Amino acid sequence: MRFIETRGNDGAKPASVAFSEAILSPSASFGGLYVPESLPSLDTDFLQGHLQSHYKELAYDFLNKFGIDIEDEVIQAALARYDSFDDPQSPVPLSQIEEDCFVSELYHGPTRAFKDMALQPFGYILSKLAQKRGENYLIMAATSGDTGPATLETFKNQEGVKVACLYPDGGTSDVQRLQMVTEDAPNLKVIGVKGNFDDTQNTLKDLLASEDFKTELAAREIRLSAANSVNFGRIIFQVIYHIHSYLELVRKGEITMGEKIYLVVPSGNFGNALGAYYAKKAGLPVEKILISSNINNILTDWITKGEYDLTSRELVQTESPAMDILKSSNIERIMYDKFGAARTKVLMEALSTEGKFVLTEEELASLREDFDASFADDQTCENVIGEYAKKGYIMDPHTATCMGAYRNLRQKPLKTVVYSTAEWTKFSPAVAKALGYHASGDIDALKWVESHADVSVPPMIRELFNKPVVHKTVVPKEKIKEEMLNFL
Repeated sequence: MRFIETRGNDGAKPASVAFSEAILSPSASFGGLYVPESLPSLDTDFLQGHLQSHYKELAYDFLNKFGIDIEDEVIQAALARYDSFDDPQSPVPLSQIEEDCFVSELYHGPTRAFKDMALQPFGYILSKLAQKRGENYLIMAATSGDTGPATLETFKNQEGVKVACLYPDGGTSDVQRLQMVTEDAPNLKVIGVKGNFDDTQNTLKDLLASEDFKTELAAREIRLSAANSVNFGRIIFQVIYHIHSYLELVRKGEITMGEKIYLVVPSGNFGNALGAYYAKKAGLPVEKILISSNINNILTDWITKGEYDLTSRELVQTESPAMDILKSSNIERIMYDKFGAARTKVLMEALSTEGKFVLTEEELASLREDFDASFADDQTCENVIGEYAKKGYIMDPHTATCMGAYRNLRQKPLKTVVYSTAEWTKFSPAVAKALGYHASGDIDALKWVESHADVSVPPMIRELFNKPVVHKTVVPKEKIKEEMLNFL
């Protein structure tokens, strides 16, 4: 499988690259991204052949269908990282919350968020590639709360890799922040940024594309890569759990093979949604992908109106901070697939220079063939959390945004999978508030919810509050490059 560029080729970079090159050096021509030249087929034979497969078997065969240039033993060892999840036999449980609605719980890994599903195997593969080549890499990650902890967890103490993780100071939950700033491996650097997630992500993208920065790193014999979903190494693993969800419904007798379903995806940077889109395009029987947002609902405007306008918005901090994003990286890959490289370059350059773009009627119609979207504010999410808590199911605020899409956007009475991207423990004050208790902080909220809702706090969350804070650096965005170089 070869990978090509979303904004076309500049003549300086190769016209296409292998998977290993795309993940080691994810910055493409004109500031674009890498995408696969084609997708493997998820036909009935493939799906039927994996009805009895373990998650790792499904993942292994899917990666083989993609034809990635990674040694078999490395892939196997990478997928073995799922053995550290709560239940190695079922790393992604599917829980029924309504007669026709099921929650795919993607948060049963070491950092209690869905990013572990991709970053645990991806981090292992990237580290082994660096070691095999005898090269040293700086892995940059910008996080709205979940990518950071998962990146640090997968790369800590790995040879040939250093990680610089950027997070918006005050823009994550306390648990998310503690998961980052208490990491003590010598190859990790965590930097708080005075600004929002878009500030951190824009800086990361600028540095990835900066020849001056790469030259400074080269003088230190260090190469540059990224762990955000700008890196296709993340996306390839995010396709797999959508296939798994479908097969789980078949296994449970809820649908028959070939029957279509809805997928409801809470989205910020659109990587999870992109994985669903690729699965649908490859042949998974999906009626439509329903996108849910919080009050920072720029994706809703893009999908329902064809407008992407940063000039009329300011980022709002919410109780679902992983979706407090206005510039979603992976819409670019969708637009490339729909409209081609030349049009994508025009649209993305307009977003950079003018802060907005507008799709044509035909382009919007094409987008809406696969997507619909809605959003929910914090109060609505609290109501949803409270409603399902009374039924015995505790969900986090991101998952709660999905229920409006489930109830209002489906045009057919089809079974539906909602993706739960984080465990409630990462946002316990919001959950406690939804259940009627105003906590004085995360510890208070965790204890209260645990004792009143018949749920338990896993040890990796409980232990956070006794760990020393190692990373105390907080800088304006203009100082990020300097801090990274000091670290190196």
